[in-house]
Amino acid sequence: MRQLVSVCLSVAIFALPAMAVDRTKRKANRAAAASEKTTKKRKASKVEQAPETFKAIFDTTKGKFVVEAHRSWSQQGVDRFYDLIKVGFFTDIAFFRVVKNFVVQFGIHGDPKKSQEWREKKISDDAVKESNKMGYLSFATAGPGTRTTQLFINLRDNTNLDSMGFSPIAKVIEGIDVVKSINSEYGERPHQGKIQAEGNAYLKKEFSKLDYIKSVTIAK
Repeated sequence: MRQLVSVCLSVAIFALPAMAVDRTKRKANRAAAASEKTTKKRKASKVEQAPETFKAIFDTTKGKFVVEAHRSWSQQGVDRFYDLIKVGFFTDIAFFRVVKNFVVQFGIHGDPKKSQEWREKKISDDAVKESNKMGYLSFATAGPGTRTTQLFINLRDNTNLDSMGFSPIAKVIEGIDVVKSINSEYGERPHQGKIQAEGNAYLKKEFSKLDYIKSVTIAK
């Protein structure tokens, strides 16, 4: 009986290191998987460098307008804008915040999954080199280092925004009347949190007369 107990204890003692090694391997595998996921995420966040100057054509439910982007004004911002256009981000995107004689804002994706994906891809701030004059585009922010996909077009000279860190990336060079005609009846009523969570389904149900971007393309 004593021998049997001794043998069992011996087996148990020798099994412990093996179990510990197995747990260590599992932890290592989980760490490796997490590292790979982080690496992929970082790679996905890399932004293609934009041309020094380019024109983008906005096709909207109110008609077309053209903006001209200048990388020298806001390098990080223009690179992100260019990247968003190249991947087709601006398809069926609502002008969800339109405040008369102030701004037209857009850039929350209609698909909540894509919205969530891009919300994590923040870019660093650029120095303000141009002014938020009428027809100029800037990224919206929620504080330093928070620019992602939301932009606004100034409907007047909003130079007070310059000192707040809003760095213009482009200006409307054709079709400013189209921009000014974008429906403003809902003002600031659409809830950004609900747009993020429910996408265009929420907007089209609650604010059926909003205007939308059909597509944005780089002019050749």
